[in-house]
Amino acid sequence: MIRGGWTGRILRVDLSNGKHTVQNLDAKDAVDLLGGRGLAVKILWDELKPGTDPFSPENRLIFATGPLTGFPLPSSGKLV
Repeated sequence: MIRGGWTGRILRVDLSNGKHTVQNLDAKDAVDLLGGRGLAVKILWDELKPGTDPFSPENRLIFATGPLTGFPLPSSGKLV
């Protein structure tokens, strides 16, 4: 994994039952998608059907940080 960047894991929490799982992040995805926004879009693209209701239980709530989070750079800690 990238030193000083990602931890190489994704935490998934099912809010309906409170259970969680830890999933390994593919290093190729981490590099190709370049940050939290790209990873979040990939998860949505892979796991949601087109037309999913924004307020349905099938939808996802994603908090994804990028590799520069924590560095003293302008806007590096921004959550979009």
